[in-house]
Amino acid sequence: MASKMNINIGINEKDRAKIAEGLSKLLADTFTLYITTHNFHWNVTGPMFNTLHTMFMEQYTELWNAVDPIAERIRSLGHPAPGSYSQFAKLGSLPDAPIAPPKAMEMVAILGQGHEAVARTARGLYDVVGQAHDEPTADLLTQRIAVHEQAAWMLRSMLEE
Repeated sequence: MASKMNINIGINEKDRAKIAEGLSKLLADTFTLYITTHNFHWNVTGPMFNTLHTMFMEQYTELWNAVDPIAERIRSLGHPAPGSYSQFAKLGSLPDAPIAPPKAMEMVAILGQGHEAVARTARGLYDVVGQAHDEPTADLLTQRIAVHEQAAWMLRSMLEE
């Protein structure tokens, strides 16, 4: 039977646990936004169909590519990454996608709010990450926040008259 190796990366266990917990929330929010965005990609209709269908595909692809680095950072800190719908529902701050597809511009508003929420989740980790001198997680958070703030801005811009 293999024994568990002690982790000695310069971040104590208490801080690694707090950071992993916060990253798990970020993973849950990112995955939930991915599912909602993919749902809207499939179900968008109306005069802006082509534009939104393409934009949503770009966004869900970016979100899909983001989940692995977040999960792997959790693992690098010595903790299991959540990976079930029930875990994501408990950990996340975003609501599930609406059962009945909303109108196109309502989809845009929902996704804009979702990106803002994920940016807030990521930003909420900076205190513990900074105190622990966890630069790799800080770098990951900075990248994620930039992506979500830009996506939120682009989506908000579509809602202006």
